[in-house]
Amino acid sequence: MGVAATKTPNYIEHHDGMYRIAGSRVSLDSIVYAYLRGQTPESIAQSFPTLSLEQVFGALAFYLAHQAVVDTYLEAQSAEYEALRRDAINRNPGLYAKLAAAKRAS
Repeated sequence: MGVAATKTPNYIEHHDGMYRIAGSRVSLDSIVYAYLRGQTPESIAQSFPTLSLEQVFGALAFYLAHQAVVDTYLEAQSAEYEALRRDAINRNPGLYAKLAAAKRAS
């Protein structure tokens, strides 16, 4: 008894500069960061109920097979986020001062 030849599913989609789990709105970033924090694939799947354990393993396999590319992508995403955050602070300094004061008070 042999295993029938099947087509391997694509677990990752890359559209508009973003990596996502195929058929979902979950970013590859979310899965990779959870994995890098030490979460198991099972706990990651529990954190994302729209994903199957197979999809989580598929995403992790993609990451491990393309680690240099994905790490570069994650660094670029982080830099873009930081630039947007700084811009928001510069445009709304009063709001961010109030938020910082509220955080210190709590």
